[in-house]
Amino acid sequence: MPGPLVGQILIFIIGLQHLGFAVLEMLLWTKPVGRKIFRTDEAFAEKSRMLAANQGLYNVFLAAGLLISFFLPTESAHFFRLFFLSCVAAAGIFGGFTVSGRLAMIQAGPALFALFFYILGI
Repeated sequence: MPGPLVGQILIFIIGLQHLGFAVLEMLLWTKPVGRKIFRTDEAFAEKSRMLAANQGLYNVFLAAGLLISFFLPTESAHFFRLFFLSCVAAAGIFGGFTVSGRLAMIQAGPALFALFFYILGI
């Protein structure tokens, strides 16, 4: 893995994190564990399950972009990582304003942290 090791490790972890979000939103949204994590009740979870599955699919795309970057040539990988980390950060910031500050800390925080280390070349 050429390039900034700490940044790459964080990017890999964020990719896995978004696969986890996808599983939660697409498969576990209406289950007790999903309702507990997202702080919803059974009625809301059932009514919003298709919306959550759609969100989960977007998280698959974010994860794919980050994880695929590890199989690309260095220059392409660099642009993939910057683009998809920026998308994750933007989605987290937007979610922080529209859903809850907790979402911003969970999604945007790690992405901004990874961007910082990646750009610094650490």
